[in-house]
Amino acid sequence: MPRENHPSHKDRDTLVRIAYGAMATHTMGAAARLRIADLIGDGECTADELAAECTAQPQAMGRLLRALTGLGLLDERSPGVFALTPVGALLRTDEPESLHSFVRMFSDPTLLRAWERLDDSVRTGETSFDAVFGKDFFGHLAERPEMSADFNAAMSQATRDTAALLPSAFDFGRFATVADIGGGDGTLLAAILRAFPSLDGILFDSAEGLAQAGAKLARDGLDGRCSLVPGDFFATAPEGADLYLLKSVIHDWSDARCADILGHCRRVIPDGGRLLLVEPVLPPVVDPAAAGVVYLSDLNMLVNVGGRERTRDDFELLCRAAGFAVRTVTRLPKPNRFSVIEAEPV
Repeated sequence: MPRENHPSHKDRDTLVRIAYGAMATHTMGAAARLRIADLIGDGECTADELAAECTAQPQAMGRLLRALTGLGLLDERSPGVFALTPVGALLRTDEPESLHSFVRMFSDPTLLRAWERLDDSVRTGETSFDAVFGKDFFGHLAERPEMSADFNAAMSQATRDTAALLPSAFDFGRFATVADIGGGDGTLLAAILRAFPSLDGILFDSAEGLAQAGAKLARDGLDGRCSLVPGDFFATAPEGADLYLLKSVIHDWSDARCADILGHCRRVIPDGGRLLLVEPVLPPVVDPAAAGVVYLSDLNMLVNVGGRERTRDDFELLCRAAGFAVRTVTRLPKPNRFSVIEAEPV
């Protein structure tokens, strides 16, 4: 029987645009690696000028610039003369809100190769990254200091907007010491400590994760209020805090691995202490109008690290199994996609 609803031209355009999505990622990644945004800066540049700066072929450079204009990163103000748009300015390394490292990381061939086996991961439920590289993602990073530094910078840039919102979304002032588990360079913890001068901090991560933390905390004048504790959250959690904070940690791991992480926190948390998870919380049913990037992030967890994004019910089950009870789930103001999950030991 004939279908009543035939695809429209808009439907076709939507599907074609999605099919070209990987090309857009590589185009943006090339712009980041060539530092196009830094070279243009506040002014305007021609393709020939940028080609000379990058030691590139002028015609090919012009084609890249036109593609970047089509993606909304550049504005062609007159034929062959380009300037940054506000979106493109986020690729500048000197921009306070820069996402340069984030774009470099998420367009890196290492991160993208496992996506080529997404169908295998869907069939098996297994992480493709391990099959492609012979070890897990974080083990791969540990052997590559430069890439590990890029990853740390990318996570710091991705955390800045949450760091700006979280101190006013939760009452940290009722605690004495907060331990940020897997806290990287301390971007989030530093924002909390600045907002609550009576609070002390413990920054707990692998040696690779903490590599840039000392310098950052010193720049912020917080090194005297925050201890750097290297360690493995699958083996232990630091003692001495009454609030244990984990942002973007739980979604990296399977339920079994999360049970280990949360179990170590449960063993050291005092009576009256709290566990704070900062993660996206999926709705029970997908809302297409609000889906955004979170479901792509969920697939990225599948192919690259073995974790997943979760619903409130999922978080409650994880916490209950580790000896915690979820008390509140508070969504941070949009467009931020994170929620604050507060749990207490039981």
